[in-house]
Amino acid sequence: MTQESAPPNLSWERDVISRLSFAAIHEQRRARRWGIFFKGLFFIYLFTLLGLYLWDSISSFHLSGKHTAVVDVKGVISDSGDANANDIIASLRAAFEDSDTVGVILRINSPGGSPVQAAYVNDEIWRLRAKYPKIPLYAVVSDICASGGYYIATAAQKIYADKGSVVGSIGVRMDSFGFVDAMQKLGIERRLFTAGEHKGFLDPFLPAQPEDVSHIKSLLAQIHQQFIEVVKKGRGNRLKGDDTLFSGLMWTGEQAQSLGLVDGLGSSDFVAREVFKTETIEDYTHRTGLLDRALEHVGTTLVRIFPQIFAEVTRPRVM
Repeated sequence: MTQESAPPNLSWERDVISRLSFAAIHEQRRARRWGIFFKGLFFIYLFTLLGLYLWDSISSFHLSGKHTAVVDVKGVISDSGDANANDIIASLRAAFEDSDTVGVILRINSPGGSPVQAAYVNDEIWRLRAKYPKIPLYAVVSDICASGGYYIATAAQKIYADKGSVVGSIGVRMDSFGFVDAMQKLGIERRLFTAGEHKGFLDPFLPAQPEDVSHIKSLLAQIHQQFIEVVKKGRGNRLKGDDTLFSGLMWTGEQAQSLGLVDGLGSSDFVAREVFKTETIEDYTHRTGLLDRALEHVGTTLVRIFPQIFAEVTRPRVM
């Protein structure tokens, strides 16, 4: 007898079973590859964080012996910016607490900012000076030391600047706009609901009320007087000239020296070398570390790409 071929329906079933088996094996291999990939990515991420942590830890040590400590105040002074009181104060404390610190330089390049943040730093400098009387603190101005920047500088024992530096702006300001006429021309109706007679005062979309303007001027005058008292406390009889010093004007470093706003002309290198008699400068400025920046960037990247990877892995496929 001749062997008959298998019925067509059995051949079709075997083909389907074979394809399903191969598909399952393929999926298992693909899942295994993705598993290895994610495990490898995790370990790379873990070792990267460990390396950055060790690098930040090592870089935070100051092993240079006797040195001048430098703390930067750079940019607008605000609680959310790089020049915020918490970071500046933490940096100053670290500089003073180091037994190898010969002197501290507060290197300022700031147009000003929050009077509250500046006052926090000013008060802390006076406290540290009293606690560590043998460690002098000098302020050194680079490009600009105005308004809140000078508010901080006045707590230093001496202030140095470059002859082309801009110093001063001892005053207070508040900015606003008025859109009343523009709204009338455009036919826009302003709807403001408040509880409190003056809750909407100085609203830029409403006409300014004389009593509101008078109140805000009184507030600014009080803050200005606090600023003046801080300057007089820090500079004392070194100040020369009349009340023009407190008018909000600014001067060059040379002019500021003649007015008693600064004590001399020189850079941070000059002060460290010629005044503190040290060749080594150590930067104590608190900055976002490599680890923090890595976590921020890696976190943002993972949030962006992981949904795409997950969607790719789980996407249905036609076999």
